[in-house]
Amino acid sequence: MIRAVVFDLDGTLVDSAADLAAAVNHALRGLGLPERPVAEITTFVGEGASRLMERAVAPHAHLLEPGLALWWEHYRAHLLDQTRLYPGTAELLRSARLPIAVHTNKPGSLARQILDGLGVLGHFTEVVGGDEAPRKPDPAGTRAILSRLGVPPAEAVYVGDSVVDLELARAVPMPLVTVTWGLVPEARLVSAGARTLVRTMEELRPWVGAARDGSS
Repeated sequence: MIRAVVFDLDGTLVDSAADLAAAVNHALRGLGLPERPVAEITTFVGEGASRLMERAVAPHAHLLEPGLALWWEHYRAHLLDQTRLYPGTAELLRSARLPIAVHTNKPGSLARQILDGLGVLGHFTEVVGGDEAPRKPDPAGTRAILSRLGVPPAEAVYVGDSVVDLELARAVPMPLVTVTWGLVPEARLVSAGARTLVRTMEELRPWVGAARDGSS
C-alpha cells in the first residue's frame, strides 16, 4: 500500500528546459564561448547547477566558477520566464489524497519559488533541495522526508524522470515510477532499469490516491 509520494521537479512536474538553457547560454556568451542548443543542454540537467555548468563549459574546466556565477545571476532573475507545469500537473496535485513532497537537486529556495509562482506550492508537505540535503542519488534527503512523514520507504513511491532518480530509488530503497515526458529518452530509462513507466499525467492519478476517471 502506498502512503506517500515524493516527486522530482525538473522534467517531472515542471518543464524548465528553456529557462535553464537560457541561463547556460547567457553564461557561455559572458565567457566568450559558443552557445549550445537547448536539446544538448537538457542532457546536462539533473545533478545540480555545478554539474550543469561543468558540462556546458567543457573542456574549459577553468571557466567553471565564473560560468557558474554568470548562470546564477541570470537564472535567479528569469527562472519563471518560460518554465511551466506539464499539462495536467495542477489537476493531479489537487486530486492527491496522499501526502506529497518534492526532493530535487535544484536549490530549495528556487524550487519553492518556482512551485509558488506556478500556484502549486501549497500542495506539498515539504520541498527539499540539493543545498538542503545531499544531492541525489544520495538517499538521505528522501529518507528524511519519509521519516518526518512517518512512512517507511516500502510504503512510498518516488516519481522521477531520470537515471539519477532511478539510482536514488534503488539507494533508499523504494518503489519508483518513471515518467516518460521529461528530459531523458524513454529508451535510456528502460535500459537503465526503469520498469514502471507512465506516459501521461492521468496515469499518475492512482499513485497519489486519486481515481482514474477524473473524480477525486
